[in-house]
Amino acid sequence: MKHFLIIANKKKDTNLQISERIRTYLQDRGAVCHIYDEYYREENKKITVPEDTQCILVIGGDGTILSAAGQLVGRHIPLMGVNLGTLGFLADVKPTDLEDTLERLLKGDYQIEERLMISAKIYQKGECSAIYTALNDFNIHRRGDSNNIGLKVKINDVVIDRYNGDGVIVCTPTGATGYNLSAGGPLINPTCRNFVITPICAHALTARSIVLAENDVVKITMEEIRGDGYEEAVFACDGIKGVRMKPGDYAVIYRAHVTTPFIRMREVSFVQILKEKLLYPIS
Repeated sequence: MKHFLIIANKKKDTNLQISERIRTYLQDRGAVCHIYDEYYREENKKITVPEDTQCILVIGGDGTILSAAGQLVGRHIPLMGVNLGTLGFLADVKPTDLEDTLERLLKGDYQIEERLMISAKIYQKGECSAIYTALNDFNIHRRGDSNNIGLKVKINDVVIDRYNGDGVIVCTPTGATGYNLSAGGPLINPTCRNFVITPICAHALTARSIVLAENDVVKITMEEIRGDGYEEAVFACDGIKGVRMKPGDYAVIYRAHVTTPFIRMREVSFVQILKEKLLYPIS
C-alpha cells in the first residue's frame, strides 16, 4: 500500500498529534497520505476520499469507525482503526504499536476481514421515507421519557412476536458486542453471516433474542397500544438518531448488498478478544 487517507476525530486526537505522526512516518517512506479533519460524528457529512486511496486509517474510537463506515458505504476501501477510545473492538491498534503496524501495512503484511452490513427501509404513511445501512445495529426505541411502545416483528412475512417494552435491536455480528450485549443478546463471531433481533426490556417472560440467517428479512411495525395519540418511537442507525416513528410506521431490515472491509494485523481469536475487552483478567 502506498496511498492512505486519515480520518481524524479531533475531539480525541488533540491538535492532530497522532494523525501528523502517522502522516510523517508514511511520507518519509515514500507513501502518499492525506488527512481528513472535518469529521463530526453528529453530522452525516460525506467524507472526501482521494481517488487513489488504498487504505483509510480512522483515528478515534469505535464510534468514530462506525460513523466513518456509514459515510463510506459502497467505497469498499479497507479500514483500520487506531484506538483513542475505551473498548476498541473495531479500532484495535494501540498508539504504542503505530510504527510497527504502519511498516507492516507498507509491506502488505496484513489480512482483510469482510464485515456484514444490514440495510433498513423506513415506511411512513405507506411510502418509503428513508433508507439506512448499518455496520453495527439498528434500534427502534421509545422516545425520551415516554411509556412503553408496541412493536410487531415479522420474519419472512411470519409474525414471530409482539414486544411491549422499550424497543427492539437488530444487529450484525460486528454489533453483537454493543447495545445488543447490554440488552442481554448473544455474542457472535464478527466473521459470521448472521444477524440478531433482541428485544429491549420487553414486558414478557418469553421475550428472547433470535439469531437469523443472512437472507432473512425482518419487518418491525409500531403498533398503537394505548390509543392516546402520543405514542412515538425513534429509529437509530449505529447510535445516530434517524427518524421518529408513530403507530402504523414500519421498518424492513435485510442484509445489505455491500460489506465493510477491515484490516487486521493480529491473528487473535474472537474468544481471546472477548477476554481482553470484556472479562477480568483470568489466567
